[in-house]
Amino acid sequence: MSALLLMAPALLLLLVVFVWPLLDYAWLSLQAQSVFTGLEAVPVGTLNWQRLLVDGRFWQDAWQTLRFAAVSVALELVAGLAIALLLHQRWRGRGVVRGLALLPWALPTTVMALGWRWIFNDPYGPINGLLQLLGLATLPFLAAPELAWLATVVADVWKTTPFVALLLLAGLQMIPDDLYEAFALEGGTPWQGLWRITLPLLRPYIFIVLLFRLAQALGVFDLIAVLTGGGPASSTESLALYAYLNAMRFLDFGYSATVMLGMFLLLLAGAGGLLLWRRQTDAPQEVRP
Repeated sequence: MSALLLMAPALLLLLVVFVWPLLDYAWLSLQAQSVFTGLEAVPVGTLNWQRLLVDGRFWQDAWQTLRFAAVSVALELVAGLAIALLLHQRWRGRGVVRGLALLPWALPTTVMALGWRWIFNDPYGPINGLLQLLGLATLPFLAAPELAWLATVVADVWKTTPFVALLLLAGLQMIPDDLYEAFALEGGTPWQGLWRITLPLLRPYIFIVLLFRLAQALGVFDLIAVLTGGGPASSTESLALYAYLNAMRFLDFGYSATVMLGMFLLLLAGAGGLLLWRRQTDAPQEVRP
């Protein structure tokens, strides 16, 4: 009973900020609330969900969001691990570099996206300016679908890799140095130590990183809205941006809630896959050189 009392404030906060809005969205997804109904909620049953199943733009955005999340999170994990391993070493000036490494993450996303929009500008951005100095043709980064998608990935990786590195660095600092010393005495190399000591013991932290970053990447909105606006021709549009456009541009609030719930189901599927991976990799492994 005492444990429930201690958990009551957190459970109440979770109810207010998560469960109640989710139930409200679920109710709204069964209504036709839009400018055409005078903004009155008119029950329509499952018509919004039927529309969602045959909405080609929704499935296109779902694929684009999944591809963006998978590629950006994978790159961030690799780059973040490399940075964390570097910052974990003892060398002069490490503390200053640690502080500077967090600057991209500390910047507001909209400010960062505006900066990258200028960097990728054609023809006045610095990248295309350098290409012109070299006598090469400029690249329409924000006007070509694949280049625009690549620009969003680059901007996201630059922004959130420090967050990944920070969490993994915390995990590295929890690994006792005695393990590496004993492993080296048995003939193990640093590369073998990475694969057989560091990565297995970092699994809980890698799981947390993947859980946080996949949730953020699947719900990406502000980066896409500022950098590309979902263009060109909706080629970089995310599900969150599609839901926003339905609500704020088309004033179709019922269908916007349905799109948001569809995105939430994708988040649940991703979290479930991570939990399954965690269970399969939790079995203890013997460390040998």
